[in-house]
Amino acid sequence: MNGLPGHAELHAPSPLQWEAEALWQRLEPYLPGISVEVVATAESTNTLLLERARLGGGRHDAPITTPGELEAMRRRGAASRDAGGGPYGRRSDDTQPCLLVAEHQTFGRGRLGRSWYSAPGASLTFSIGLPMAPRDWSGLSLAVGVALADTLEPPEPDVSAPRIALKWPNDLWLVDADGKGRKLGGVLIETVAVGGRRMVVVGVGLNVAPLPTAGAARELAHGYACAQELIPGLQAPAALHRVALPLVRALLQFEREGFAGFALAYARRDLLRGRPVVATDAARPDASCSGTAEGVTLQGALRVRGADGVVREIISGEVSVRLAEPPG
Repeated sequence: MNGLPGHAELHAPSPLQWEAEALWQRLEPYLPGISVEVVATAESTNTLLLERARLGGGRHDAPITTPGELEAMRRRGAASRDAGGGPYGRRSDDTQPCLLVAEHQTFGRGRLGRSWYSAPGASLTFSIGLPMAPRDWSGLSLAVGVALADTLEPPEPDVSAPRIALKWPNDLWLVDADGKGRKLGGVLIETVAVGGRRMVVVGVGLNVAPLPTAGAARELAHGYACAQELIPGLQAPAALHRVALPLVRALLQFEREGFAGFALAYARRDLLRGRPVVATDAARPDASCSGTAEGVTLQGALRVRGADGVVREIISGEVSVRLAEPPG
């Protein structure tokens, strides 16, 4: 594309109009040196940005961690390569901020190594990487969820039950009139050390339009919701332009304030609060915690009151949470 080579790029002809240069112009004042890049296909935008950061730090084997732990979890797979053998994007060695969009993500990853399903044209999949140094990383995925939800469905003082709810620790759900919900999107946050600083990569998967085939939605464990149910006619590029700047602002606010600055907004959309939950520790499959969810702490930990009356705090990055079946 014409305009600003090295800052805003499209790597393949596209029927979608992403207007990467215009988006770059909006983001650059907040993140100087940022690039905005759009590729037709990628295995995982998170993986690509993490591999760039590793190369930039001179450590091809630098461990990738999740916020709240900052210690090795497990080695990730090799970087995605295109047909020519090189990484997607204009730079193969980069520690500058970057927003990378894939029109179709073929091997998207969710939390705890789960796959993320996306369909070309129906989903928005992107990652943003940047150096960050918050005092406490805990609750970052919750803050990102708040930023996305409040942008797609701005808060209204007279509405006590918003349609978009946040399921701890990293999912966006669309709640129907019957109180049941379907998954709208998800967040994956990973970090890697680069020299004396830490790079964070925030991956976002958002369902924008209905799936091409009706049967595909029925195969998903948590159902399928899309942003067009709230914003008719919304397409992936417009969704990106809608959420990118609020997301960047939220990341900068989190670096200054931590999760405390987002706690009230999260509480308003807390899907689990007051519901029975079962939390399973990924590192210890034999350990579990069940009870009633009682919101989150100012550090973003989930509070679960067990049958014994004891409240346990579950730290993001260690457990998965599912709604328990109602009694009876």
